[in-house]
Amino acid sequence: MNRRELLKFTAAAFAAPTTLGSLVTPQGVSEPSDDRALWVDTLRRLANPVLEHLANETLRTRMPVEQAIGADRRNVTHLEALGRLIAGIAPWIELPGDSTAEGQLRTHYAALACRAIDRAVEPSSPDYLNFTRDKQPLVDAAFLGQGVIRARRALRDNLEPRTVRNLVVALESTRAIAPPFNNWLLFSAMIEATLATLGARWDRMRIDYALRQHEQWYKGDGTYGDGPSFHWDYYNSFVIQPMMIDVLDVCRDEMPVWKDLASRVEKRARRYAAILERLIAPDGSFPAIGRSLAYRFGAFHLLAQMALRHALPHKVSPAQVRGALTAVIRRTMRAPHTFDADGWLRIGFCGHQPRVGEPYISTGSLYLCAVGLLPLGLAPTDEFWSAQTEPWTSVRAWSGQGFAIDRALPT
Repeated sequence: MNRRELLKFTAAAFAAPTTLGSLVTPQGVSEPSDDRALWVDTLRRLANPVLEHLANETLRTRMPVEQAIGADRRNVTHLEALGRLIAGIAPWIELPGDSTAEGQLRTHYAALACRAIDRAVEPSSPDYLNFTRDKQPLVDAAFLGQGVIRARRALRDNLEPRTVRNLVVALESTRAIAPPFNNWLLFSAMIEATLATLGARWDRMRIDYALRQHEQWYKGDGTYGDGPSFHWDYYNSFVIQPMMIDVLDVCRDEMPVWKDLASRVEKRARRYAAILERLIAPDGSFPAIGRSLAYRFGAFHLLAQMALRHALPHKVSPAQVRGALTAVIRRTMRAPHTFDADGWLRIGFCGHQPRVGEPYISTGSLYLCAVGLLPLGLAPTDEFWSAQTEPWTSVRAWSGQGFAIDRALPT
């Protein structure tokens, strides 16, 4: 398929069916001129309300808490918003600032993120966040830590010493929360890896236990169980494989068994990334399977991470992944009513769909979609951004073009 044919095909995919009318950019919202501009615009829309209000100590008073009927997530939702957002924007703010408009934006958001984290862990702040009440803070302290690991220059090295001390205390306090026997083991592991990154004392046993259990839960062909059982959902991408990769990046040289495991984890991640790329339809839709669909394009966390790491599967080009993820971002984030009048995310999969939210979903939870933006951590000159657009697998397959046959990962 040549470029002209591709453009015709993708334009038709977005514009032709009247059933996709809700996907048209809402009136009054200008569409960015290129893919990277769209991604940066999406990042800004996600980051602005969370970081600005937390930096100004107004997050608790100004952030709405949309949640399932009967749920009570007010004690945990604010840390959810911060941790998940930081995990997603960290690689972008880790790129050094420069004189370009985007470079100046990165400098601004890096400083804003540092201020927000400072207020989140300062006990005297009205926006001091909950790291101990209920079980949920274990999850979002881990996402916050994942962000710190992903932006060691912009965050860890630029936080005030007082803030680092308070952050260490906050992360250590989550050890009182016992994780269930499933993917939550990796949250404990991620917190310990973050403590190691911060120069604090860390518990090797919590990391070793999480890694060994997930090795036992490996089901084959690039997929792990969420605990002993396999589930048809996106948790291999939301949590399991990205956290295994990041924990091992910090700790793999500490024990021979971890170093040996790291190579297997990487091979499995490449295979699962290949599966994720094939799940993206020509119009940017993807299967609405499993729980936590309100995380929207966060379902492609692992694919985004493998692109960031220059570790995409064989015969999957950066340009086709950029095209596929851009289509997903448009499909999910440009849908009307995705944001409320004040710019906060609303529960939904494509637009505002309150019943998509399970009892553990609230406004803060929704910001896990930000992890789909990880390739913004690649410079604009990187092949991911600079190469000419290429059709992704489903575009090739459904337009009668040749495409690579899928092959399972050998056991």
